[in-house]
Amino acid sequence: MNQLPITEDTVIFGLLCLCLGFVFYTSSIKTGFWKKFYGIVPTVLMCYLLPGILASTGIVSEEQSQTYYVASRYLLPAALILMTLSIDLKAIMNLGSKALIMFLTGSAGIIIGGPLAILIVSIFSPETVGGNDFDAVWRGLATIAGSWIGGSANQAAMLEVFQYNPKGYTKMVIVDIVIANLWMAILLLGVGKTKKIDKWLKADSSSIEKLKEKVSTHTAKIARVTSLHDFMMMLLYAFAGVGIAHFLGHHFAELLENNFEVIRNKEKILSSLSSKFLWMVVFATAIGIGLSFTKAKNYEGAGASKIGSIFIYILVATIGMKMDLSRALENPGLIVIGLVWISIHAGLLILVAKLIKAPYFFLAVGSQANVGGAASAPVVAAEFHPSLTSVGILLAVFGYVVGTAGAYLCALLMEVASKV
Repeated sequence: MNQLPITEDTVIFGLLCLCLGFVFYTSSIKTGFWKKFYGIVPTVLMCYLLPGILASTGIVSEEQSQTYYVASRYLLPAALILMTLSIDLKAIMNLGSKALIMFLTGSAGIIIGGPLAILIVSIFSPETVGGNDFDAVWRGLATIAGSWIGGSANQAAMLEVFQYNPKGYTKMVIVDIVIANLWMAILLLGVGKTKKIDKWLKADSSSIEKLKEKVSTHTAKIARVTSLHDFMMMLLYAFAGVGIAHFLGHHFAELLENNFEVIRNKEKILSSLSSKFLWMVVFATAIGIGLSFTKAKNYEGAGASKIGSIFIYILVATIGMKMDLSRALENPGLIVIGLVWISIHAGLLILVAKLIKAPYFFLAVGSQANVGGAASAPVVAAEFHPSLTSVGILLAVFGYVVGTAGAYLCALLMEVASKV
């Protein structure tokens, strides 16, 4: 038998899958202790924490494991392709300008909210937003920006691109989970008062009824029983796309680095544009969007996004294994940054919704398509009506498209703000 810590990746991967299986099994129990437990503790947080406990207690050794490398280089781009191949840009446009405006307002609120939060908190507690090199707080906050604009995939991309110290990543995950779920709880409370809120916003919600009918028809049209052929074709699109994304990303990053001094100089703010990983993620997303204009988009009905979600949760578990839980509450001031940040996001959404008279549905789902991504946007949408679930998915998938660029811009602004 192996002595602790366990270093064999085959065993480590099995333990990570055991953690994920335990979380999803217990979260599916709708009675008793587990129902109350998951009513308080988000499922995704447990997917981070259990592997984190394995690593923090010395049961497994993250330092010698290659599971994160495999998940981030193979499964992450595959997930991006599978989760974007179903995007229907025309359908998004047909949702109406108000839906897109509210979604993009939510993205803008995250992009400008991050640097503003740093500037505000730095007035009272400059040490909270400090740090040097790979311990710089703005690098860690970049991962939150990725999560709040695109989701877990973009969060992992920002962690890799900006190289934040994994030992301090636990603090960022906790800020992400706590603040995002607090905001989602507030949005869900508002669902029961939709009519009053729409009246205050002076919004016409008749378009929502049309959406219900259209989405229900579309969902029924593409759903089918998945065959072996479907699975093999989805793997073809995913991993052939991964290979192409790596090839193009590697050579494009080299092209930029070899021809632009501002990128080649590691001390310049645009030096991270030489990251091969960043461009691999960008090209993977582009491949997924390209496939959405072909018949490949119909594989969403066979479960393409569900397979992508499996890959994302495996990635989440490998990231969780990199966390040092003993440092989780080392910097509680980060919670304050998160509160200020999400308040700016919320305030901007409410202001724009009032100005354009957008229904509360667009405000809530547009926000969660950013902050919660594919995990919670459908949940919020379903609270309005079950047939609207895929509207949340549609906007959340759109979040994957803009997530990398939006989070990257936010990170650059936060770097500037941290040096003011």
